[in-house]
Amino acid sequence: MAEEKTYLELSEANGGSHKFYQVIVKETEVIISYGRIGDLGQTQSKTYPTADKAKAEATKKINEKLKKGYEHAVIGVRQKRPVTRRQVTSNASTAKHAPILWKFNSASAAFGIFIDTNRCWVGNQAGQVFALNHQGKVVNQFKLPDGVKCLVADDVWIYAGCDDGNVYDLTGKLPRLAYKIDENVDIFWLDIKDGLLGVSDANGSVTTIDHDDESQWTRLSQGDSGWMVRCHEAGIYHGHSKGVTMYDYKEGRMLWHQKTGGSVLFGWQQGSAVYAGTSDHKVYSFSNKGEAKAVYKCDAAVYSCATTLDGQYVFAGDNSSSVYCFNQVGERLWKLATGCGSALSMQFLDNCIYIVTTDGSLACIDASEAAIKAAQEGIVPQATMIKAPTSGGTAPSAVLETTTDTSLGVIVECIREGGKLRIRVVSPGYNPNWNVQFPKDMRQEGDRYLVQEVRQSASGCFYRAFGDIKKLI
Repeated sequence: MAEEKTYLELSEANGGSHKFYQVIVKETEVIISYGRIGDLGQTQSKTYPTADKAKAEATKKINEKLKKGYEHAVIGVRQKRPVTRRQVTSNASTAKHAPILWKFNSASAAFGIFIDTNRCWVGNQAGQVFALNHQGKVVNQFKLPDGVKCLVADDVWIYAGCDDGNVYDLTGKLPRLAYKIDENVDIFWLDIKDGLLGVSDANGSVTTIDHDDESQWTRLSQGDSGWMVRCHEAGIYHGHSKGVTMYDYKEGRMLWHQKTGGSVLFGWQQGSAVYAGTSDHKVYSFSNKGEAKAVYKCDAAVYSCATTLDGQYVFAGDNSSSVYCFNQVGERLWKLATGCGSALSMQFLDNCIYIVTTDGSLACIDASEAAIKAAQEGIVPQATMIKAPTSGGTAPSAVLETTTDTSLGVIVECIREGGKLRIRVVSPGYNPNWNVQFPKDMRQEGDRYLVQEVRQSASGCFYRAFGDIKKLI
């Protein structure tokens, strides 16, 4: 039987969807490829009992796409276009300059940041992720398929959410595909808590996906443009154009909703409070019970915010390249210019404010009382300027090293349970009935793998693979 190929595209104006969908029927096999126009995308294959059933399933898939606005197209006519999730502006600040200690130039606008005691992580719109030490020296780098929208930590795991709709685990030598989001979802922001992924999107929906990459629940908010999602044991915080909504962690039941004067552009959660930076020049704070707390007033739209660990100080970055500091009750303590664009994300650690900006910088600002006082008087240190390496970085791969040595690691096995492939621990000392969070694109029924470590989840009931993975032969 001759191969039958159907190629469709959905290309919307003004930064809308720009995607392809291809269906190939080879006798009893249906091969589906999809992704952003100009990219390789993802491919799925399934075999059916008969050629007629394969043809019927292919026709069903094609009709579903046509109803959603896809059209028949020719490969290569439309070209790849850059993904821009937020139209950002960055005006010059009139304030005095902040005391920047060092500045790393990643060479592309950066949304992703994560800072801990060991590393400073930055991810940019070119798909590059750099890990630096606290002196600004690059110690590791990755090259992901599409722009990095955010970097999130979940215990010891570091994840990068990208514009290709995928989430990558960066805790091993190679980036590993951890979660695949529906290709029709226009993702705006992500967060992860104990393996549970929260996804907010352009339509104002929020979805949770569990450790086995299976959707748990979806809720449509009162607004759109969900630029904030924060996962917490108390619930899921969702910020959108109509304010902040909190949902029950397990069932998605709405617990409360609070309006904000402008669209939520960024969110931060610390302790029992949540903070929302908005387009109406303010940072709103709410308790986890939904009680309105202090409001922090800036001079322009707020692109990012953060707090100290105890919540005593609140920081904000606006679209005019300024950063602010407030005390807990909302009094502005200072405002200074970044000198390197508007802060699209930020984090505070050990008396320093770390920002990633519209010009691609990761900057370390000395937020000590003495440094800020000197900066307000016009005295700032000479910042160390650091350029990104010219090498490309390590790319994601589903290809595994092989080994016969089982002495250094934990053995796990892929088994079929109903229609799903599960990973279970074989090594002694573990519960053999618990599933293991493990990359789906590596699972092959009957295969065994050596994992660097397997750790129990914080909530119990499943394990999480940590570090490098090898295939046992």
